[in-house]
Formats: sequence, C-alpha cells, structure tokens
Amino acid sequence: MGLAAMATTARGMAATVRVLGRGELGRFTGGDRSEVARFESELAGFLGTSHALAVNSGTSALVAALVGAGIGPGDEVLVPAYTWVSTAAAALAVGAVPVLVEVDASLTMDPADLKDRITPRSRAVLPVHMLNHVADMDAIMDVAAAHDLVVIEDACQAIGVTYRGRPAGSIGHAGAFSFNQHKNIRSGEGGALVTRDPKLFERASMYHDVGSYERAGFAGADADLIVGVNLRMPELSAAVLRPQLAGLRAQIARRGRHRDIMLSALSDRIGRDLEPVPHHDPAHAAGLALAFPSAEAAAEFGARRGVHRLIDTGRHVYTNWRSLRARNPLHPGFDPYAANGTEIDHGPGACPRTLEILARTCVVDLAPELPTPAFRLLASRTAG
Repeated sequence: MGLAAMATTARGMAATVRVLGRGELGRFTGGDRSEVARFESELAGFLGTSHALAVNSGTSALVAALVGAGIGPGDEVLVPAYTWVSTAAAALAVGAVPVLVEVDASLTMDPADLKDRITPRSRAVLPVHMLNHVADMDAIMDVAAAHDLVVIEDACQAIGVTYRGRPAGSIGHAGAFSFNQHKNIRSGEGGALVTRDPKLFERASMYHDVGSYERAGFAGADADLIVGVNLRMPELSAAVLRPQLAGLRAQIARRGRHRDIMLSALSDRIGRDLEPVPHHDPAHAAGLALAFPSAEAAAEFGARRGVHRLIDTGRHVYTNWRSLRARNPLHPGFDPYAANGTEIDHGPGACPRTLEILARTCVVDLAPELPTPAFRLLASRTAG
C-alpha cells in the first residue's frame, strides 16, 4: 500500500472512531454533524451537481433514480449488454423492462445500436461507464434528446473519472454510483445518486426514506408524497467514504500514470498482437483494457496476474443474467413483461457483437494502491 492509501485509511479509521464515540449511527440522528449529510454535500460539490443522495448500494441508487424520473410499468429502459446485472435489475424493480443494447469497441453502449432499439415504449437509457471507461455521452445525449428519453448514467464503476472535462455521472439527468468493495472509493456497501433536477431528487429522496421527506429547502409536508422503502446510508459508511472522496483526484491520477506505465511495458506488442481499447477521453483515461485478434489469444493473456478476460467475468455479461432470462415475476400482479405487452429478446443471440468483443478483450488492474516502483515491476511481469 502506498503512502497516500495509508493516509486515507488512517483518516477513515479516525472518522469511524469519531462516529462511534458520538453514538449517533443513523442517517438522521446526527443533525448538523451528520456524516451522511456532509458526504452528500461534498459529493455534489465534487461532481458539480445541485443534489446528491447517499443510499445503501449502487443498485439502490439506480432504482431510486428511476423512481425519481417516473419510470414504471409498461416502460422500456435501454441498457448495455455488458454491465453488472443490477443495471437491468433496477429497471425490473420499478416494473419496467430492460432492452439490451450492443456495446462497441470502447466496451460501452453503442449509440448507433441504441438508436435502432428505441421503440414507442422507450422511456429511459442507462449508459454505463464500465471499468473507468466512459461512454460516448455526447452521442448518447443527442439520441436521447431526439427521442425524449431520460438519461441515467450508471457510473458505479467510474466515480472520479471525467468525460471531456465533465465528471462521469454528472452529464445525464441523473447519475448513480456504487461504493462496494471493488469500486474507486468504497465502504463495503453503499451508493449515491446525483442530479440537477429538483423534482427527480425530491421523489428519489422520499422513496429512499420510506416515503418521508426531511430536507430543508424542499416542499416537505407539502410535497406529493410517494410510498418508499429504506435505502438510507448509515453514518459509518459516510465516515469511511469522506476521506476517500477527498483523495479521489489523486487516486485517479495514479491510475492514469499506471496506465501509461503498463502501455509502455506492452509497447513491443501494441499494433502487433494487441491494441488498447479505444477511450472516449484518452487524455484522462483511468482504465485499461486490451483487445486481441482472437478469443484464444485473449484467454492466454487473461490467465496472467491482475488480468481478466471480460467474457469470463460472470454476471457482467448479459448471457449470465439467469434471473433476468427466467422472467419469473415477483408476483403475478406485478409482471413487467405483461405490462409491456411485447416480446423482448434477452436470449444469447440478442447482442452477438458484444459477445465477440468481450471474448477477445482483457482488462488490466491498474492497482492505484501500489507505489509506482512496485507497479513498474508488476507491469514488466504482466507484459513478459
């Protein structure tokens, strides 16, 4: 672990002790000292959005954002075929139906295929920034505007990453983030949504707090109340996240430096038997994936330490979304597919181009927690 990571860990431990000492562990018990409220304010400032809502997972953030946007039964939500299953599951949770969209060579939603899969029932699109690779948001926003679609960015894997000068998650009508164990900042579990739309925020906030609304500056008792559930983030999670957020820009910069180191180590092979996956903001790239000429070549490289072939990453690939393909509703009276009234293809043949791309692509762990000398050694071994 590098010095920066050690310092961040120490600050998180101190914050945890502080919260435990106060004995106020719930979202609304801390008053002005609430760690969650401070984290929300700091997150909104970091991303340049008007509002931030901390919740208990990235999945919850997606669901709350869809509720906030008024998405429900009969609606279609367009999602990429390469993403964690929660992106599609969130649509089903509100009674909508996910529609699969191919990814392109960037590993993100293909704007051309997005346009082709829009129907009169389409209401929202969830572009996903996978592995710190940002989606082509300008093109996606143009398609969405032409068809009056709500854009909710799934930035669960990309907090701190930018797209042409704008933070991922801040470009669409709302953005969702995850803070589970594998994300850029983490609290074991946790998530957040951000938006500039006060009505979307109001509905999402009510939904996440069992239908109540306790925020200064909003309608409160005069709001159009909706039924909700409990998605609140606890104080300890926010206490752990705040120092990590403060150090996030430095962490993303380390990812960029490590990317350059790995590419330098692989330079003899680039253009010969592998290519870096294209990036929609290459000057600020914080992730690295490599495309190979064949699935076999990718499988061989994917066996190396710190490398994974994408087709082998479980429920990130739509063909492994068994619960989605089963189409068993929670209750006969709550069946998103029946409400939609059309046949939606979630079978293995729905997005063949995505499967072909994933089969010959590997992701490389940029290990920002490692000191630079240690990562240079790792890069040399990976490339060798």
